[in-house]
Amino acid sequence: MGIGASRSVGLLAAIAWSVVGLAAVSGCGGQKAVADGGTDVLADRARKVAAAWDGSAAAAAWSVGYHPVGEPVQLPKGGLRGQADRQAHENQNFVLRGELPDVGPKDGQVRWPGGDSLTRPLVGADQSYRTLAGTHDVGAPHLTVTGAKLGTMTMVTSRGPATVPAWLFSLDGYATPLKQAAAVPSKPPPSPIEAAHDIPGRPIDRLIRITDDGRSVTVVALHGVCDDGAGVDALETGGSVVLSAAVKGHEGGGICTKQSRLQQVTVKLERPVGDRVLLDALTGRPVPHKGLRGVSPSPSAS
Repeated sequence: MGIGASRSVGLLAAIAWSVVGLAAVSGCGGQKAVADGGTDVLADRARKVAAAWDGSAAAAAWSVGYHPVGEPVQLPKGGLRGQADRQAHENQNFVLRGELPDVGPKDGQVRWPGGDSLTRPLVGADQSYRTLAGTHDVGAPHLTVTGAKLGTMTMVTSRGPATVPAWLFSLDGYATPLKQAAAVPSKPPPSPIEAAHDIPGRPIDRLIRITDDGRSVTVVALHGVCDDGAGVDALETGGSVVLSAAVKGHEGGGICTKQSRLQQVTVKLERPVGDRVLLDALTGRPVPHKGLRGVSPSPSAS
């Protein structure tokens, strides 16, 4: 997967539980994710997901698509200066004090070092800016955008690092631009296996990052306020890495109350992810990458 770790404003828009905290732990393939039953069922489900995907048309489609697994925004060289600018970026508080291009190319090329390329639709400068800037409060710490032009940036994808079209936003007070990827990701292929609704465990909320060596994957999983936290197991095959998430210390592996927590879990793999597809055992689909946008900081996993 070339490997490293879009922006998500509504972190739990589709989840009915309230978030009350975020913690970071380490996990590894083969650990017991569920203390009181359910482990064998989850392991069997992971094997079925791997068997359905490995060598499938869905896997073939995934392997030739553009699927980012890195952050779509790159800060100016050297990063943002001062707490006020960092707070403005975190709060998505940008103010426009210049003109954005009215038109631009409809399509652009995503290029990989080996020579492969893919034509993808591009979002316009205005749409890109609106994604970048959630608020426009000049009375609060803010970053001022003075213009934009189309350029390129390096993006980590499921096929390795790629050069992708990007909007380069000029910021007042900075010599280099803030970059935001402009290429629209490929639509994930339909899963060759249906989601499971009658087994223990919870779907993985998001992929945060994959280390540069591809040997560790950090995801966000859900657990309750009256259990021992979330655990994630990994089943590795030649074509996929299937992650199974469940709570520990609660019978059946389900969340014990409607009140839930988000927890970062780092899973150590036996070998690098490479170009294998990272799958969620319960949904049977690729784990979505959303990064840490909208998630409160937490201590690094050990």
